[in-house]
Amino acid sequence: DSMNRKAFRDGIKPGWHYFGRKMDVADFEWVMWFTSFRNIIIFALSGHVLFGKICSMTVPQHRAVMYMIYGLLAVLGSMGLVYLMIILSHCLLLYSVALAKQKWLCYVAGLCCLASFKVEPFGSWQSGFVTGAFDLQDVLFYGGCTFTIMRCMSFALESSEKEEGIYSIFDLLKYNFYLPFFFFGPVMTFDQFHAQVSTRELRRKDDEMRSIRVNALLHAGAVVAVDIFFHFFYILTLPSDLKFVNRLSDWSLAGLAYSNLVYDWVKAAVMFGVTNTIARLDHLDPPQPPKCITMLYIFAETHFDRGINDWLCKYVYDHIGENHDSVLKELVASTTTFAITTLWLGPCQLVYIWSLVNCFGLNFELWVQKFFQLGPFARLEAKLSGAMSRRIRAAFGAVNFWAIVLYNILALNSLEFALLVTKRLLVMGFPVSTLSIWFITYCGVQLIKERERVLALEEEEEKGDKAKVE
Repeated sequence: DSMNRKAFRDGIKPGWHYFGRKMDVADFEWVMWFTSFRNIIIFALSGHVLFGKICSMTVPQHRAVMYMIYGLLAVLGSMGLVYLMIILSHCLLLYSVALAKQKWLCYVAGLCCLASFKVEPFGSWQSGFVTGAFDLQDVLFYGGCTFTIMRCMSFALESSEKEEGIYSIFDLLKYNFYLPFFFFGPVMTFDQFHAQVSTRELRRKDDEMRSIRVNALLHAGAVVAVDIFFHFFYILTLPSDLKFVNRLSDWSLAGLAYSNLVYDWVKAAVMFGVTNTIARLDHLDPPQPPKCITMLYIFAETHFDRGINDWLCKYVYDHIGENHDSVLKELVASTTTFAITTLWLGPCQLVYIWSLVNCFGLNFELWVQKFFQLGPFARLEAKLSGAMSRRIRAAFGAVNFWAIVLYNILALNSLEFALLVTKRLLVMGFPVSTLSIWFITYCGVQLIKERERVLALEEEEEKGDKAKVE
């Protein structure tokens, strides 16, 4: 009776009438993809698959051009001529900058273009040119524009590294208007896309089609599972009702926070998995889905969009941090990376806090690592068995895991919910709830580390066998 009923009315709508169940619709992206605009998205992507298959069979050497033409027509038909002109103007601008072959100029121009969509009033000014109104317009406008800027920056940076000449603007348009990646990503760096789409001999690996079919079935199963989940567990709407979640037990609250991150991983894996499956049908090797949140206990491996993560690592994080062994270089690299990420997500108070705590977590991880590499600790670890060393690392990994969870529910829910979970687990729940949850997590991290160790040993054996054969 003390629940905030308004929060539930906004986030829960009619669902399965024949079962008398309502549906959690708090996540607009999921509802857009698999409910509201499902048929439109299926129609557009199915057309691309059919068109791409015909081109691959008839004119494989020109398939990139055919993909570009289909993408241009799809963008023109869905968003109009003015929107297409806005996209082309940014492409032309960044192509002109790429002609100078100066990396710093590519970064400045690209980030300024990105800021023109993420900072007001510039974003509203540009979107105002696109007439008409439908529910998906804002999502398509900002999604297509911002992903275009990231792709154009990749093109410009790769062009600046090319020893002789520069890639043509035709190469940029083929890269940018590949429809499966255009509006929603993931971002595939230009060098990878250009090399793969330019291949004339289209051959598949053994069992590749079987793998594609299995992945497609898994994604379809995940969509059905999440749909069922949304009709019985309202995990996305519940955090908006602080009065209700405050009445939950410490274990239930921890489970709610964890399940929100698991759902976000499933959403990213499914949404990117759909476009990746189509890209694989087009003989491309797109960025892999994000690593499962349950397997994450290191900040350096934390991401929900592998495409953006790969882009940032290649052009910013690894470029500045190099081997990530220097504390100062790591601080500069991580700060710069999260500054660009903040701009990508859209500057606001919540994003500032999220970037700050995750940047701190990434650097603190290195500081702790450096501290325990000092002489006395290094000698002590050398005396320990491999199993005991893994146990000690797993103890720290369990703490890291919950730091990752608490830092990232900021972006998924709200600052108030994140503070409530932190207070309950670390202050009010101490010592019973805190230590028991930590111990369960520690056991999980131990299992993950053991699995990683076994996989590493198997990989070494495979490499050894290949070396013997050669």
